[in-house]
Amino acid sequence: MNIAILSGKGGTGKTTVAANLAAILQANYIDCDVEEPNGFIFLKPTEIREETVSVDFPSIDNENCTLCGECAKVCQFNALFRAKKEITLFEKMCHGCHACGIVCESKAITFAKRKVGVVEVGKSSGITCKRGILDVGEPMAVPVIRSLLENLPNGTNLLDCSPGTSCNVVNTLHHAQGAILVTEPSTFGLHDLKMAIALVKHFNLPFGVIVNKWDDKGIFLEKSLK
Repeated sequence: MNIAILSGKGGTGKTTVAANLAAILQANYIDCDVEEPNGFIFLKPTEIREETVSVDFPSIDNENCTLCGECAKVCQFNALFRAKKEITLFEKMCHGCHACGIVCESKAITFAKRKVGVVEVGKSSGITCKRGILDVGEPMAVPVIRSLLENLPNGTNLLDCSPGTSCNVVNTLHHAQGAILVTEPSTFGLHDLKMAIALVKHFNLPFGVIVNKWDDKGIFLEKSLK
Protein backbone atom coordinates (compact mmCIF):
# COMPACT_ATOMS: atom_id res chain seq x y z
CA MET A 1 0.00 0.00 0.00
CA ASN A 2 1.25 3.47 -0.88
CA ILE A 3 0.35 6.37 1.42
CA ALA A 4 1.13 9.89 0.21
CA ILE A 5 2.15 12.46 2.80
CA LEU A 6 1.62 15.98 1.54
CA SER A 7 1.08 19.55 2.64
CA GLY A 8 -0.46 22.57 1.04
CA LYS A 9 2.62 24.64 1.85
CA GLY A 10 6.24 24.18 2.84
CA GLY A 11 7.48 24.26 6.41
CA THR A 12 4.60 22.38 8.03
CA GLY A 13 6.77 19.46 9.18
CA LYS A 14 5.70 17.06 6.44
CA THR A 15 9.07 15.33 6.12
CA THR A 16 9.49 15.14 9.90
CA VAL A 17 6.13 13.36 10.12
CA ALA A 18 6.92 11.08 7.17
CA ALA A 19 10.35 10.04 8.45
CA ASN A 20 9.09 9.36 11.96
CA LEU A 21 6.13 7.34 10.70
CA ALA A 22 8.48 5.30 8.53
CA ALA A 23 10.65 4.50 11.55
CA ILE A 24 7.73 3.73 13.87
CA LEU A 25 5.68 1.68 11.38
CA GLN A 26 8.70 0.07 9.70
CA ALA A 27 7.35 1.37 6.41
CA ASN A 28 9.48 2.08 3.36
CA TYR A 29 10.30 5.76 2.90
CA ILE A 30 10.13 7.28 -0.59
CA ASP A 31 11.26 10.92 -0.82
CA CYS A 32 9.41 12.39 -3.81
CA ASP A 33 10.43 15.99 -3.05
CA VAL A 34 13.17 15.66 -5.66
CA GLU A 35 14.04 19.36 -5.73
CA GLU A 36 14.93 19.42 -2.02
CA PRO A 37 15.00 15.84 -0.69
CA ASN A 38 16.00 15.80 2.98
CA GLY A 39 14.41 12.70 4.48
CA PHE A 40 17.70 10.82 4.35
CA ILE A 41 19.08 13.29 6.89
CA PHE A 42 16.75 11.77 9.50
CA LEU A 43 16.77 8.10 8.47
CA LYS A 44 20.49 7.89 7.55
CA PRO A 45 20.28 4.93 5.13
CA THR A 46 23.38 2.95 4.22
CA GLU A 47 24.40 0.70 1.31
CA ILE A 48 23.15 3.39 -1.06
CA ARG A 49 23.17 2.63 -4.76
CA GLU A 50 22.54 5.23 -7.44
CA GLU A 51 20.69 5.10 -10.75
CA THR A 52 20.88 7.82 -13.40
CA VAL A 53 17.68 9.40 -14.72
CA SER A 54 17.83 10.60 -18.32
CA VAL A 55 15.37 12.13 -20.78
CA ASP A 56 15.24 12.12 -24.57
CA PHE A 57 15.92 15.23 -26.61
CA PRO A 58 16.06 15.76 -30.40
CA SER A 59 19.36 15.82 -32.26
CA ILE A 60 19.02 17.53 -35.65
CA ASP A 61 21.14 16.61 -38.66
CA ASN A 62 21.57 19.98 -40.38
CA GLU A 63 22.70 18.35 -43.64
CA ASN A 64 19.38 16.53 -44.03
CA CYS A 65 17.20 19.24 -42.49
CA THR A 66 15.16 21.17 -45.09
CA LEU A 67 14.15 23.91 -42.61
CA CYS A 68 10.49 23.18 -43.28
CA GLY A 69 9.77 24.12 -39.66
CA GLU A 70 7.18 21.39 -39.08
CA CYS A 71 9.05 20.22 -35.97
CA ALA A 72 8.84 23.69 -34.44
CA LYS A 73 5.13 23.94 -35.30
CA VAL A 74 4.23 20.64 -33.65
CA CYS A 75 6.20 21.28 -30.44
CA GLN A 76 3.71 22.28 -27.74
CA PHE A 77 6.49 23.38 -25.41
CA ASN A 78 8.28 25.80 -27.76
CA ALA A 79 11.51 23.83 -27.42
CA LEU A 80 12.26 24.18 -31.14
CA PHE A 81 12.58 27.38 -33.18
CA ARG A 82 13.18 27.74 -36.89
CA ALA A 83 15.95 30.27 -37.49
CA LYS A 84 17.28 31.37 -40.88
CA LYS A 85 20.02 28.76 -41.10
CA GLU A 86 19.04 26.03 -38.65
CA ILE A 87 16.51 24.70 -36.17
CA THR A 88 17.41 25.96 -32.70
CA LEU A 89 16.76 23.67 -29.72
CA PHE A 90 16.05 24.88 -26.20
CA GLU A 91 16.75 21.48 -24.68
CA LYS A 92 15.55 22.16 -21.14
CA MET A 93 12.11 23.05 -22.48
CA CYS A 94 11.85 19.71 -24.31
CA HIS A 95 9.53 17.12 -22.76
CA GLY A 96 10.82 14.25 -24.90
CA CYS A 97 7.47 13.54 -26.55
CA HIS A 98 9.08 12.65 -29.95
CA ALA A 99 6.40 14.56 -31.89
CA CYS A 100 9.09 16.46 -33.80
CA GLY A 101 10.63 13.20 -35.00
CA ILE A 102 7.26 11.91 -36.15
CA VAL A 103 6.50 14.93 -38.38
CA CYS A 104 10.03 15.26 -39.82
CA GLU A 105 9.67 13.95 -43.39
CA SER A 106 13.38 14.35 -44.15
CA LYS A 107 14.28 12.08 -41.21
CA ALA A 108 16.73 14.69 -39.93
CA ILE A 109 15.80 14.16 -36.29
CA THR A 110 17.12 11.41 -34.06
CA PHE A 111 17.04 11.33 -30.28
CA ALA A 112 19.79 11.38 -27.69
CA LYS A 113 19.66 11.28 -23.90
CA ARG A 114 20.79 13.74 -21.27
CA LYS A 115 21.01 13.26 -17.53
CA VAL A 116 18.49 15.20 -15.40
CA GLY A 117 18.97 13.58 -12.00
CA VAL A 118 19.49 10.40 -10.02
CA VAL A 119 17.53 7.95 -7.88
CA GLU A 120 19.21 6.67 -4.72
CA VAL A 121 18.18 3.52 -2.86
CA GLY A 122 19.43 2.43 0.56
CA LYS A 123 18.50 0.64 3.79
CA SER A 124 17.76 2.04 7.25
CA SER A 125 16.93 -0.28 10.19
CA GLY A 126 15.38 -2.85 7.90
CA ILE A 127 13.32 -0.48 5.72
CA THR A 128 13.98 0.58 2.14
CA CYS A 129 14.66 4.27 1.58
CA LYS A 130 14.46 5.82 -1.88
CA ARG A 131 14.86 9.38 -3.03
CA GLY A 132 15.10 11.26 -6.28
CA ILE A 133 17.53 14.14 -6.75
CA LEU A 134 16.95 16.62 -9.57
CA ASP A 135 20.14 18.05 -11.05
CA VAL A 136 20.79 21.72 -10.29
CA GLY A 137 19.42 23.94 -13.05
CA GLU A 138 16.95 21.39 -14.39
CA PRO A 139 13.41 22.84 -14.60
CA MET A 140 11.34 19.64 -14.78
CA ALA A 141 11.13 17.31 -11.79
CA VAL A 142 8.49 14.92 -13.15
CA PRO A 143 10.89 12.58 -15.05
CA VAL A 144 12.84 11.98 -11.83
CA ILE A 145 9.63 11.41 -9.84
CA ARG A 146 8.36 8.91 -12.40
CA SER A 147 11.62 7.00 -12.34
CA LEU A 148 11.62 7.04 -8.52
CA LEU A 149 8.13 5.56 -8.33
CA GLU A 150 8.86 2.67 -10.68
CA ASN A 151 9.29 -0.71 -9.02
CA LEU A 152 8.36 0.37 -5.50
CA PRO A 153 9.21 -2.17 -2.78
CA ASN A 154 6.57 -4.50 -1.37
CA GLY A 155 4.74 -3.58 1.82
CA THR A 156 3.74 -0.14 3.01
CA ASN A 157 5.40 2.78 1.26
CA LEU A 158 5.23 6.34 2.60
CA LEU A 159 5.47 8.76 -0.33
CA ASP A 160 6.88 12.05 0.97
CA CYS A 161 5.48 14.49 -1.62
CA SER A 162 6.73 17.88 -2.68
CA PRO A 163 5.11 20.84 -0.89
CA GLY A 164 2.07 22.40 -2.53
CA THR A 165 -0.31 21.01 -5.14
CA SER A 166 1.79 21.23 -8.31
CA CYS A 167 2.22 18.63 -11.05
CA ASN A 168 4.99 17.08 -8.94
CA VAL A 169 2.41 16.18 -6.28
CA VAL A 170 -0.16 15.13 -8.86
CA ASN A 171 2.26 12.63 -10.40
CA THR A 172 2.96 11.17 -6.98
CA LEU A 173 -0.73 10.84 -6.08
CA HIS A 174 -1.29 8.66 -9.15
CA HIS A 175 0.58 5.93 -7.19
CA ALA A 176 -1.20 6.40 -3.84
CA GLN A 177 -4.08 4.55 -2.22
CA GLY A 178 -4.42 6.96 0.71
CA ALA A 179 -3.06 10.27 1.97
CA ILE A 180 -1.99 12.08 5.13
CA LEU A 181 -2.08 15.89 5.00
CA VAL A 182 0.24 17.80 7.35
CA THR A 183 -0.65 21.41 8.13
CA GLU A 184 -0.04 24.09 10.73
CA PRO A 185 -2.54 26.20 12.72
CA SER A 186 -2.15 29.41 10.73
CA THR A 187 -4.14 31.36 8.17
CA PHE A 188 -1.70 30.42 5.40
CA GLY A 189 -1.73 26.80 6.56
CA LEU A 190 -5.52 26.66 6.34
CA HIS A 191 -5.61 28.34 2.94
CA ASP A 192 -3.19 25.87 1.37
CA LEU A 193 -4.63 22.90 3.25
CA LYS A 194 -7.96 23.48 1.54
CA MET A 195 -6.26 23.22 -1.86
CA ALA A 196 -4.52 19.99 -0.82
CA ILE A 197 -7.82 18.53 0.39
CA ALA A 198 -9.48 19.40 -2.92
CA LEU A 199 -6.65 17.63 -4.74
CA VAL A 200 -6.86 14.35 -2.79
CA LYS A 201 -10.66 14.42 -3.12
CA HIS A 202 -10.21 14.71 -6.89
CA PHE A 203 -8.28 11.43 -6.73
CA ASN A 204 -10.95 9.90 -4.44
CA LEU A 205 -8.29 9.09 -1.86
CA PRO A 206 -9.17 8.47 1.79
CA PHE A 207 -7.19 10.92 3.90
CA GLY A 208 -6.54 12.29 7.37
CA VAL A 209 -5.09 15.58 8.58
CA ILE A 210 -2.27 16.10 11.08
CA VAL A 211 -2.07 19.60 12.59
CA ASN A 212 1.58 20.08 13.49
CA LYS A 213 2.71 22.71 16.03
CA TRP A 214 -0.77 22.65 17.58
CA ASP A 215 -1.65 25.33 20.13
CA ASP A 216 -4.71 27.42 20.99
CA LYS A 217 -4.70 28.70 17.39
CA GLY A 218 -5.63 25.19 16.36
CA ILE A 219 -9.15 25.85 17.59
CA PHE A 220 -9.47 28.43 14.79
CA LEU A 221 -8.31 25.84 12.28
CA GLU A 222 -10.68 23.19 13.59
CA LYS A 223 -13.70 25.52 13.40
CA SER A 224 -12.71 26.73 9.92
CA LEU A 225 -12.63 23.20 8.51
CA LYS A 226 -16.15 22.38 9.72
